Amino acid sequence: MSKNATHGYPPELIVSRETSKPMTDISPLSKDEFAHALGGVPDDVLTRLETYLSVLKKWQKAINLVGPKTLNDPWRRHLLDCAQVAQDIRATDKVVDLGSGAGLPGLIIAIMTGADVHLVESDQRKSTFLREAARATDTSVTVHAERAEEIPPLDADVVTARALAPLPRLLPWVHRHLKKGGKSYLLKGSDVDQELTLAAKEWTMVTSRKPSVSDPSGTVLHVSALAPIDVR
Repeated sequence: MSKNATHGYPPELIVSRETSKPMTDISPLSKDEFAHALGGVPDDVLTRLETYLSVLKKWQKAINLVGPKTLNDPWRRHLLDCAQVAQDIRATDKVVDLGSGAGLPGLIIAIMTGADVHLVESDQRKSTFLREAARATDTSVTVHAERAEEIPPLDADVVTARALAPLPRLLPWVHRHLKKGGKSYLLKGSDVDQELTLAAKEWTMVTSRKPSVSDPSGTVLHVSALAPIDVR
């Protein structure tokens, strides 16, 4: 695998999010390896991320927050996956994370950047988890326990979503909560090309993409200048 294919990360850091086994015979990513892959992470942030994982593993026993087997390698499968988006977020940004679920990537972005993050999650049990995880990690976030299409527009600088819905369903929610001139980072799987083709029938947008550092079949899709096509 070339350096470009891994976006500059060592091949041994790459693993599939969508399969139960790593793509290569490697050990789970450690906290120190996670920090090294990102060029360094402050100790206090690493401690808060460790706390997050502890809360996640505790709650996972009661409600299904993530795929159980992904917790065998959480620093890679979840934290590195989210950190690749957090690196592009400024502390001054207002971020809306749609379908936040286990707080991935929204809560991780808040921990790592200090941005004003809004977590949108309609499942009441998952919303309760998000509030507890935020409390335990001493992270300031706003949790909206409502459906993304029903809450008032949040006028975000950045909208994020991870494995939430195909683009034709997802983009109306992104557009609803994105302010003019805003951008979105969408963590997508191997069907992204097909989704983009279908979405182009109803939306105009400027896109760029980079390979996921934690899933070789995944893509971080950057969308800006999003607007619906007037079909009248």
